[in-house]
Amino acid sequence: METNTAEIKRSVEFDDFRENILHNIEDPAELEKLYRKNKAVFQRVFNTLYTDLRHNTIAQVWNERLNYQQNEFYPGSRKDLLFVVLASVMAGLIANIPDLPGMNKEFFFSRNIGFIVFPVLIGYFSWKQKTALRTSVSQLVVILASVCYINLLPDHPQSDTLILACIHLPVFLWTVLGYSFVGGKLSDNQKKIDFLRFNGDFAVMTAILVLSGILFTGITFGLFEMIGLHIQEFYAQHILAWGLATIPVLSTFLVQTNPQLVNKISPLIARIFTPVVFVTLFVFLCTIIYTGKNVYHDRNFLLMFNGLLIAVMAIILFSVSEATKNTGNRINLFFLFGLSLLSIVVNSIALSAIAFRLTEFGISPNRLAVSGANLLIFINLLGVTYQLLRALQNKADVQKVENVIARFLPLYGIWAALITFLLPLIFGFK
Repeated sequence: METNTAEIKRSVEFDDFRENILHNIEDPAELEKLYRKNKAVFQRVFNTLYTDLRHNTIAQVWNERLNYQQNEFYPGSRKDLLFVVLASVMAGLIANIPDLPGMNKEFFFSRNIGFIVFPVLIGYFSWKQKTALRTSVSQLVVILASVCYINLLPDHPQSDTLILACIHLPVFLWTVLGYSFVGGKLSDNQKKIDFLRFNGDFAVMTAILVLSGILFTGITFGLFEMIGLHIQEFYAQHILAWGLATIPVLSTFLVQTNPQLVNKISPLIARIFTPVVFVTLFVFLCTIIYTGKNVYHDRNFLLMFNGLLIAVMAIILFSVSEATKNTGNRINLFFLFGLSLLSIVVNSIALSAIAFRLTEFGISPNRLAVSGANLLIFINLLGVTYQLLRALQNKADVQKVENVIARFLPLYGIWAALITFLLPLIFGFK
């Protein structure tokens, strides 16, 4: 009896959809409402009607929308695959340079970690964007000059300026990569935001490949252990470096050729993490007040404080770039606004602590580098928060938030270049 009742209901629903589709075939808005009411039933009914409606333009559009068959995975052209193979080999060769006789691994990786991947990715985007030869040559000169500079700095492991240069050089190379991504068009704000979104998708894809690599490594070790062979040392020396060097190249290729693989995951992660980080940061600030933690005299805590600020700022930048895809999600915009406000509070505390330490202990390379970065982030946050507030009040378009972010991206690269190339000279490599 229950089965018959269910069948009757399905039949009535089917007939109801059939009548509504035929009645509203010239009304796209009503068809969209009907589709969202029950997508599966709509598709089944529409497909039975399409033979009679195939001469209708709106029906043709709906047919393509409902039945378009897209390949799940595009392997890329032969040129793409050849470039990826060559780029992976190049990255692997660079990563294995420390294995050459007489090379110091700690010296090499501390100074050259960025050169394993960034040059090949810069080359990839220059090729895809068909960048002018003059621009490509200038990028090559910048990379070669950076290689020479960082490796010729005096070998003083305890030098603050050396440590700062090694930390900021990858940031500088990242902005050179961004310049390559936008095809040298620094005035194109949309391209800059696309680069920011690429970084989010790249991070997701890289995480997936790393986890896959860990799983593969565990299975490989287990299989060889079963036959009494211990390959861990051989694997670490001859395979691991090649795999790690290849992952960023492969991630970039997959994100560029198959954006559908991650373009739905990244916005989801942004939407989930924005409220989570907001609550966490709020609780963190309340805990600081409750415990009476003094950030002005605790240097290590201040460094961690600044690290937290940079991480939160990165989440805000990425989340804002994703939020502009869905301007109707006001809840997400509200959390972003709240997170920006809290970040301004955190930044204000950090800036006041740095100012106190500059007044109390004088100028040092670390204090100068951190104060400049914090000031840039603070100004950027003020602009983002202001535009988010206007968007929530319906006084401005959400896309204006993107423009604030886009204008500041090159400034981070300029600051990183100053810390990398000028700070060691100013402080005499101390």
